[in-house]
This record gives sequence, structure tokens and C-alpha cells, in this order.
Amino acid sequence: MSTAEHFKPMVITLGDAAGIGPEIIVKAFRDAPEQLQGCVVVGDLAVMQRAALLLAQCEYHEPQMHMQLVNDLREAAQIKVPFTIPVLQVTQPLAADQLPAWGQISATAGKLAADCVVWAAQAALRGDVSAVVTAPLHKEALFAAGVPFPGHTEMLQACAAAHAGVGVDDMPVRMMLANPELKTVLVSIHVSLRQAIDAVTVDNILQTLRITHVAELAATGRMPHMAVAGLNPHAGEGGLMGREELDIIIPALQQARAEGMHVSGPFAPDTVFMRARAKNGQPGEFDVVVAMYHDQGLIPVKYLGVEQGVNVTLGLPLVRTSPDHGTAFDVAGTAKADASSLLAAVAMARAMRHRAG
Repeated sequence: MSTAEHFKPMVITLGDAAGIGPEIIVKAFRDAPEQLQGCVVVGDLAVMQRAALLLAQCEYHEPQMHMQLVNDLREAAQIKVPFTIPVLQVTQPLAADQLPAWGQISATAGKLAADCVVWAAQAALRGDVSAVVTAPLHKEALFAAGVPFPGHTEMLQACAAAHAGVGVDDMPVRMMLANPELKTVLVSIHVSLRQAIDAVTVDNILQTLRITHVAELAATGRMPHMAVAGLNPHAGEGGLMGREELDIIIPALQQARAEGMHVSGPFAPDTVFMRARAKNGQPGEFDVVVAMYHDQGLIPVKYLGVEQGVNVTLGLPLVRTSPDHGTAFDVAGTAKADASSLLAAVAMARAMRHRAG
């Protein structure tokens, strides 16, 4: 068979066209062409051309990147022109006067971003692409476009469930944030703090531990040691500061251990991440921390630096990673965005794809 017939690229979705996603994609292809070899952008040609022009005008950087519209994924395998980014147009092309303004919430940008993610997910589920890397989207733009999902994770979960012919609840997924120093997995994701507290149940914690255990075992080839953060200050202080640890978290951990998992806790949330952190070339005490809600787990990882942070969706029948930052509307259109986290996401997707065979 030809190279094109064997070609199963990684795809990078556009993200929100009003944010920094298109810019960091162009920078990644420009600054690390070897690492981006075999990657195809799923997006809009005009949006990508605008990002390339922005960098050329603001940075006076040579060489200027050029976009190559491809009709299908196999065509992308044949592109050998230096400093050229293959773009697969999967939506109605935007005209110049339809381009969303930099840094502004736009229903047009929200719909475009969502359409690209859905197309990429379906392609991955069909086996046409090897992995999906998603540039940041904006939740308010999704809402403005009438998209019924608050973010990538929920959108991908719905696509996978539909492909499998099961309900969304039968396709449980979890968000993992990882960098070279720390990995954390969340029991709940994009819900209010009140809803997050209500989501701290034995079943949800146990399901999170199962998904994390399977994912880490596949990634490393060895049983992971998982730490579990408490919900309350000092992990409840034996019930003095809340009974969730005694009544919910500990029973979930006991069940996990009975199933053969290596899990410890619950630990005080203000110290467990420090104990799990790898530093000075030495591994941390734990391989991964299971956090009870979104900010509890994400703040420590992002504090260590978003440049190398990667968002990974666990539990999907496809490989999906994403940068550990948002659309950064405050710097969109200024050519100041850093592509490091996107490059880290591509690297992790390649590693995960390799381990998956």
C-alpha cells in the first residue's frame, strides 16, 4: 500500500477562532516542524491564514507559514512543502467579514470550534485518525452557539457514547491534568461547587479510581499508587470538620483496595499534592492524586506552570489531549501566546498512541 493509504494522522482542532488557539497552532508548526510531522489541522482556512499573517506582521519572523487546504486526510500525507500547514476544512468556510473579532465571545466561533471537535472525535472513533489534540475553546461561546456541552470532555464523551450506542452515563470519563511534576484526576469536572460537593459519592470516587487505575496501568505498565485528597480541610479531622471522609471517601477507598488497587488516603488537600510532586529528578510519593473537584486538582498543576501542562481525557476509546490553558482572550491577536503547552499535548498524544499500539 502507499504511504497515503497507511497514513493515520493526529488531528489538531482549531479551538475558538477568537482566542489564541490558531496562533499557537501556527507557532507549533513553525517552531517544531519535526514534532508536528503527520499532524493535520481540523479548522477553517481563513482563520488559520489570519493567524499566520498576525505572526508575520507582529514578529517579522521568517519563515512565514502557509496554509495548504486538503480535501481528505490521505492528501495531507503527500504534502512535502516546507513551512506548510495542512488544513482540513470540515465546516462551511468563513468569509473575511465573518471572522470573529479577537478576544470577543462569538457564537460563530463557538459553533466552529464545536463542529471541529465533533468531526475529529468521529474520525478517531472510526479509526481514521490516531489521536486528537484540541486547542482551547470558550465555554461562553459554546453556550452562545447553542452547543449543549460545557467543554471538550463532555462533548467527546457524548460522541463516544453515541458511537458505541450506549447512554452517556455508560461511557464514564474523567479529566486528568498532567505535567512532568504532577498528575491529578478529578471526580467531577465542569459543574458548580455546590454540584461538585454533591458529586462526592462512593460510586463516583470508586469509578474515578477504576478509570485512573486502568489508564495509568496502560500508560506505565505497572500498578499506579493513587493518593486521594479529602474534601474538607485537614481531610475532615476525624469528623470534626465534616463527615464526608468517614462516610463516603474511606468506604470508596476500601472497596478500591478490595478490587486490588493501590490507593492511599484520604489526605489533607493542602499537602497531598506536595507529597505527590516529582522534583529534582526524584519521583513523588504517589503516581497520581485523585481530587474531589475541579479547582482542587487543577490549581496545583497550573501553579507549577501551564507551559508543560496537558489535559488528558481518560476513559475514552480514543486518544485525546489538550493544552493546560484556555483561550486567553486578553492576549488574543497580539502574537504573545506561548505554544509550549500545545507542543506538550502533541508529545503526550504521540506517546499514548504509541503505547496503545
